[in-house]
Amino acid sequence: MFTPLTVTVVVTALLLAVWCGYASFRDQPVKDWHYAGAAVVELLTLAQAVVSTVALAGGDRPAGDGSTLVFVCYLVAVPLCLPITAVVSLTERNRWGSATVAAGAVVLAVLQVRLADVWAGAGGV
Repeated sequence: MFTPLTVTVVVTALLLAVWCGYASFRDQPVKDWHYAGAAVVELLTLAQAVVSTVALAGGDRPAGDGSTLVFVCYLVAVPLCLPITAVVSLTERNRWGSATVAAGAVVLAVLQVRLADVWAGAGGV
């Protein structure tokens, strides 16, 4: 995996979580700017998925026996996290929509860290 991209995804996801969490704290719904920020994070996760897929196709494998399946499952789940929470936030046009996107961004950051852990062999199965 490409570590600088992984760190960038985690940091931007956490920044999005803080931004949307602050909007929720101020009793504001999700605005177009929040969705634009989520789109940036989503593009980064898609780039991470492409880089990881190319690495897998090139013969690189996660460290540890049986970790490849776990890695691929995380690789599929990470890019789905923000679109799902964005759709849910569209149904909640109040402060809870912002809280939903913030929670989704935190989950995305945790999944990304776990993805890096599986690649490194830190408990792949």
